Amino acid sequence: MKVYSAKKIRNIGIMAHGGAGKTSLTEAMLYNSGALKRLGKVDEGNTTTDYLPEEIDRKVTITLALAPCEWKDNKVNVIDTPGFIDFVGDVNSALRVIDSMVVTVCAVAGVEVRTEAVWEFANEKNMPRICFINKMDRENADFYRVLDELKDSFENRIVPIQIPIGSAESFNGIIDLVAMKAYKFDNGKPIEIDIPEDLKDQTETYREELVEAVAESDDELLMKYLEGEELTPEEFLSGLNSGVKNANFIPVACGSALNNIGIANLLDLIVDCMPSAEEALGKSEEELSKEPFKALIFKTIADPYVGKVSFFRIYSGIFTPGHSYYNINKETEEKVNSVFVMRGKQQEQVEKMFPGDIGALTKLAKTETGDTLSVKGINEPLTGIEFPNPTLSYAISPKSKGDEDKLGNAISKLLEEDKTLKIEKNIETKETILSGMGDQHLDIVLERLQKKYGVGVEKATPSVPYRETIRSSVTRIEGKHKKQSGGAGQFGHVFIDMAPYSEGDFLFEETIFGGSVPRNYIPAVEKGVREAMEQGVLAKYPVTNIKVTLTDGSYHPVDSSEMAFKIAGSLAFKKAMEKANPILLEPVMKVEVTVPEQFMGDIMGDMNSKRGRILGMEAKGRNQVIKALAPLSEMYRYAIDLKSITQGRGTFTMEFNSYEPIPEHLAEKIIAARKTADE
Repeated sequence: MKVYSAKKIRNIGIMAHGGAGKTSLTEAMLYNSGALKRLGKVDEGNTTTDYLPEEIDRKVTITLALAPCEWKDNKVNVIDTPGFIDFVGDVNSALRVIDSMVVTVCAVAGVEVRTEAVWEFANEKNMPRICFINKMDRENADFYRVLDELKDSFENRIVPIQIPIGSAESFNGIIDLVAMKAYKFDNGKPIEIDIPEDLKDQTETYREELVEAVAESDDELLMKYLEGEELTPEEFLSGLNSGVKNANFIPVACGSALNNIGIANLLDLIVDCMPSAEEALGKSEEELSKEPFKALIFKTIADPYVGKVSFFRIYSGIFTPGHSYYNINKETEEKVNSVFVMRGKQQEQVEKMFPGDIGALTKLAKTETGDTLSVKGINEPLTGIEFPNPTLSYAISPKSKGDEDKLGNAISKLLEEDKTLKIEKNIETKETILSGMGDQHLDIVLERLQKKYGVGVEKATPSVPYRETIRSSVTRIEGKHKKQSGGAGQFGHVFIDMAPYSEGDFLFEETIFGGSVPRNYIPAVEKGVREAMEQGVLAKYPVTNIKVTLTDGSYHPVDSSEMAFKIAGSLAFKKAMEKANPILLEPVMKVEVTVPEQFMGDIMGDMNSKRGRILGMEAKGRNQVIKALAPLSEMYRYAIDLKSITQGRGTFTMEFNSYEPIPEHLAEKIIAARKTADE
């Protein structure tokens, strides 16, 4: 592939709900541009961008993939993205580096959950987009129903730029409302035909709608239109291009990726109406080329043959390999020997790259997703990528003993690739907790650990890190450690008071008078209490929110020692806990659930069933945010429950709020289960 300047580059994301045909559309674009000699199919597992074994098996896109193609002497950097919320991290990565998008909508299913989500992303950035109604050849396909859904869902900026000839099994072409020509297709190539008689009135109606949208995007054109004057072809095309590039309106095209109908016309639209990299960057390519090199790493993959591959987009300067480049975030230099254009998993080496282009580097030692590569002396990094927090967690352990190190190494490689994946060792429960964006996401991660790295993994619901505390105060509780064994003995003797403490986890004080406990032994008493707090008396959970006061004691001039007083402090603490009305506490989380209004009743009912307490609600755009407190034990599978209740339209965040007493009937079950486990 030859090298292209910023004027000749289009960076476009293919976005949609899963199953709308993004990957098939990407494949058809590659085929029509001559990048492929054969049109691959998702069902046959031979598409360019769904090349991972997990993608081929499941027939869904899991990770973003690059698919550059050449059209009319332009380079179109196509990024095929996942369509399910579990893999939203890669969608965020793509959104950070694209300049425009093709929102693909199924002609049968219409507007779906992820259609709404990517549209919202695009609105936030005022990103230019084309809407492509795909699968027009499917049974029950209905272009006009889906067009109405788009208008109802996304305001009235939706304007058809093509209409179909036929539908379902009779679909065989399109009418181009810009050129006012009809086309049928032969192996993807448009062949001009007469506009069918039965569609002429409809064609005129939608053409007028398009002309109106074009006129409204420019004040001068609007005045001319309102005065009844016709726009010249030059004015119309100029207004169309600027209107689409400025996202004043969204053109709707149609076709069938699988049968390669309408794809060449879509590529024309991308090249003619979508902003070039130069336009998106807001400077001339001459200016951009003279500036210091700066590029953002937006995706990392672990290739089994070449090692780590880093995808990057250039924002200024010309990139030439054979030099060291400076990682601003890590404050380190990286030697770069070669630069590639990636098409799926295929690599093609190029000699250099210009501003606005997208490429790949291999074997960067320290550089990660979100880092900025530049030159020494440039210290301001580019804005990174925002990734959502994980919503579902499993406790994991290797199936085979001795595989802990192997598991750790494999997980670290997956963490490099996937920034929505998190791993932590819970010190309290002694569990390794793997967190991700949903059950499908984590199941695929575990499958990869087995197939790619040879580590079998057991998964379980994480243990809840309960706590114990007291409700009553007790005074003068004795702890005595006395042991005589021939030689020097051991003697430590203390009295403590214990009370609930709301201002922190633990407070230790002493009111020793007259040296009943020598000062050098007091820290040992505190240490004994702290160690005993690691396991409470009810179910061996850590103790919190208590105040212990050392009030009295005695010592032996020969047999007393720090160890003896530490043991005495521990014994006194355990006795005091048993007498001070101990209770179990559970972690309670602050939860914010964002859902469309129609699901509010179901969400609040479900939250109540989880022992949650609704704190309030507020509007956020077209959605409602429900704020609540809920026990962690009820929230481990909330990602799955929320997806089910809202058909995937709901999202939530969760953070620790406080520890609160567990209802007695539940506490009894937890204590009994702990005793059974110990036995």
